[in-house]
Amino acid sequence: MGNNYELHRLGLRDARQGLLRRDFSASELVESLLARIAVTEPKIGACLRVLGDEARETAKALDASGPDASKGLWGIPITIKDVYNVKGAPTTAGSKILSNYLPSYEATVVRRLREAGAIILAKTNLDEFAMGSSTEFSAYGPTRNPRALDRVPGGSSGGAAAGIVAMQAPGAFGTDTGGSIRQPAALCGCAGLKPTYGRVSRYGIIAYGSSLDQAGPLARTVGDLGPLLQAVAGRDGRDSTASARGADDYINIVAKDPKGLTLALPKELWEGSFDTGVRATLDKALSRLKDQGARLEYVGMPMLRYSVAVYYVIAAAEASTNLARYDGVRYGVRAQGYRDLLGMYRQSRTEGLGREVRRRILLGTFALSSGYYDAYYKKAAQVRRLIQEDYLRVLEKADFILAPVSSIPAWPFGSFTEDPLTQYQLDIMTLPLNLAGGPGLSLPAGMGPDGLPVGLQLMGPPFAERPLLEAGLALEGIFPKLPEAAL
Repeated sequence: MGNNYELHRLGLRDARQGLLRRDFSASELVESLLARIAVTEPKIGACLRVLGDEARETAKALDASGPDASKGLWGIPITIKDVYNVKGAPTTAGSKILSNYLPSYEATVVRRLREAGAIILAKTNLDEFAMGSSTEFSAYGPTRNPRALDRVPGGSSGGAAAGIVAMQAPGAFGTDTGGSIRQPAALCGCAGLKPTYGRVSRYGIIAYGSSLDQAGPLARTVGDLGPLLQAVAGRDGRDSTASARGADDYINIVAKDPKGLTLALPKELWEGSFDTGVRATLDKALSRLKDQGARLEYVGMPMLRYSVAVYYVIAAAEASTNLARYDGVRYGVRAQGYRDLLGMYRQSRTEGLGREVRRRILLGTFALSSGYYDAYYKKAAQVRRLIQEDYLRVLEKADFILAPVSSIPAWPFGSFTEDPLTQYQLDIMTLPLNLAGGPGLSLPAGMGPDGLPVGLQLMGPPFAERPLLEAGLALEGIFPKLPEAAL
């Protein structure tokens, strides 16, 4: 039996091996992580709801039946971003308007995690309806970066990333609409994977942008992402956008030899303005890759310059449509004191939805309105196709595309709350991939001189998650290992 408290330090694969060897029980692992949450949660605010009693009951049942090696996540506690429906637990999407919503069914991802033997430990914080890049826009308070408590953790899956780095769980699931897994993983200093659009079912996940959203895992290391993806990938009859293509083996992966690995570096993403510390850390990472024999080639992807404009038209338009259902009639919070039906709609949405969400709804409604659809939404959809073609063209000659995740490190709270346009521009590194639909892997490239993590992302062709993880293993072995967060 292990020291219960120290079990929280185990990564996912090490924890699985310990469970299968009976070095410790699932109940002991759960207790260790719940103790860790109790210590760290007052500092970082990563969790909206800790499902302690449910986790203990599940762990007890698993222990009673004994370890099952056929289940890839047997006894592994996982945290879930609070846009995934978990039966019997409130799902708020970080919004007041869903503060009383109790789903009667579970997301396919959650169901498959349970079938793989995982234990749902907590639901994590996020920017309201996943609209944000800092986890400052949650109706239930911000999440803090475990490496610097005065800094944001990134977003919108900031709670998931912060919890991983704070060692609250060995694995987590977030969603990535414009970088919402990769960017917080980079700013906090862990690994995060955005799978190909359609690789993982979106059934039971509260939608932001339906043609952009994709569920994906976060973990402390690249190798720990594989078992998480393995458990949830594949066809789902409940989601018509889920691919019928079978899942690959994401667990038994081997690091690629960096010698001869061809990485394309988009000039449009590498030649912009960078924080000096981020730039220096990235340059060191590129030098390490060259020293190991990787071939780096700068390429032009001219359509990327339009990606921010295209993304915010498409995402806002889809958000406007998806969030129209939150009207105070069928479910969600209904305002009091209204005079008529229109007043109820207006008051319920004004009180229930935050400022950033209302801003994006207005932008999207305008883009879809009569007389503007052709000028904005249709044109954005056409340029989106050109952006996708840029990716596919480059990946015909290169193994992967390599790019920064953020041009600046984690920033102090409040830096951009009154300047949303500047914050939108910061997403230039990540959101083009969501428009293209391909997979992307974020991993730490090193620590900047200010003691904050800097991330790089690898991007591949559709359904190339296995080779992407294998390349990520190689890079992870080349880049310096980050220290634990001092919490």
